Amino acid sequence: MEPTIATGKRQPATGGFTLVELIVVIAITLILLSMAIPMYRTSMVKARESVLKANLFTIRNVIDQYTYDKERPPQGLDELVAEGYLRTVPIDPFTASSDQWEIITDIGPSGESGLFDIKSGSDKTSLSGTPY
Repeated sequence: MEPTIATGKRQPATGGFTLVELIVVIAITLILLSMAIPMYRTSMVKARESVLKANLFTIRNVIDQYTYDKERPPQGLDELVAEGYLRTVPIDPFTASSDQWEIITDIGPSGESGLFDIKSGSDKTSLSGTPY
């Protein structure tokens, strides 16, 4: 083998990326992110809406069961928990609280006023445009 002599000339680098390649990769990544973030936000709202629908269905069903069993409407959500119809008051996914449900009262079959229906305490509107 012959010894190598350093001539002072630089060999071109072959293992890295050029600036143009890096800019193209970053641009593609930003385009993909700009499409993914709105879809992620929409899917999060849809998930909250589905949790809200399930909670409202359960609470309304329990209100009806209580009214038929006791022949009077409950006076509040805490009464449903105390009587064992609910384990706990569900959390409203849009207000993140179990205390901000909007209570709708009406007169029950026995003539007593009480809890008739429930809505979310949020002032936002759904993806379809109806208030929660």
